[in-house]
Amino acid sequence: MISSREEVTAQILAQKVVKGIKWSTVAEAVGLSKEWTTAACLGQMALDKEQASKIGEIFELTDEAVAWLQIAPYKGSLPTAVPTDPLIYRWYELVNVYGSTIKELIHEEFGDGIMSAIDFSMDIQREPNPNGDRVNVVFSGKFLPYKTY
Repeated sequence: MISSREEVTAQILAQKVVKGIKWSTVAEAVGLSKEWTTAACLGQMALDKEQASKIGEIFELTDEAVAWLQIAPYKGSLPTAVPTDPLIYRWYELVNVYGSTIKELIHEEFGDGIMSAIDFSMDIQREPNPNGDRVNVVFSGKFLPYKTY
């Protein structure tokens, strides 16, 4: 019996390693972006029945595990307040250094509001560069202005 979504994530990751599966291959099979599909497989998004069934086939999950994939998860995947994984820490550092700049420029361009993480997309690509390949990340979120009432 499965008692948490984290157990299903662990099963998916174990099968990914054993089978040598790439996230882009999973995303193609499901028909969604590699970024969203990876987030779903890591427990951060709920899948519909068809998507969950496809993930279940790929990773050889039980019907119970497939059912867990369809439940709205508790979002937030970092195990500590300040991340210790070097790659994730660099994102934390990026927000610490540039967060106020991003906020200031968004407010200057759009007004008082936020960028949605719900009506949102992300694209991660390798950018060849003779000085060493670069990571190109694009976030696109709907602007949501604060309302007066």
